[in-house]
Amino acid sequence: MPMDEIEFECEEKMERATEFFRSELRTVRTGRASTGLVEHLKVPVSRYGSTMTLRELATLSTPEPTLIVIKPFDPGTLQDIERAIEASSIGITPISDGRIIRLPVPPLSGERRQQLIQQIRKMAETERVAIRNARRDANKQVDAEEKSGQLSEDDAERCRANIQEITEKYEREIDKLLEAKTKELEEI
Repeated sequence: MPMDEIEFECEEKMERATEFFRSELRTVRTGRASTGLVEHLKVPVSRYGSTMTLRELATLSTPEPTLIVIKPFDPGTLQDIERAIEASSIGITPISDGRIIRLPVPPLSGERRQQLIQQIRKMAETERVAIRNARRDANKQVDAEEKSGQLSEDDAERCRANIQEITEKYEREIDKLLEAKTKELEEI
């Protein structure tokens, strides 16, 4: 496999890990309302006989900094959405008026903020490990190519250096995302 293909494949895996972390951070509740908190929530809809994401069933908006409003496309799915929110781990009780659901986002306690910060740090470390695993796999591939004679020693060294640069780039990206979310959680 050519050197640039190994690097591209490695970078692709690291990009996926970073994107996954970014999407996971959207689901972590802060004191501020965000539709990302509920948009990927799975809702079993008895009327349709299937499970759908909340984003597929309703319009989501945040008219106020501490309120999420959910307006179902089909009013018949309102109860299913309500049940799914209550069963989820977001810890917000839905308020329904028969047409829309309001989710008031309460401020976080200091203890809860610290728990969430610990949680996102663990998530970040998991993604850093995924990035390092991608680096390890790419380096193994470079070693195999070098052993088989398809890559010269200089090319193999250059490729390892490039892979290390890519790794550091994505680890910095994870750190930036973690820092931004931590700062957001610490705001009162």
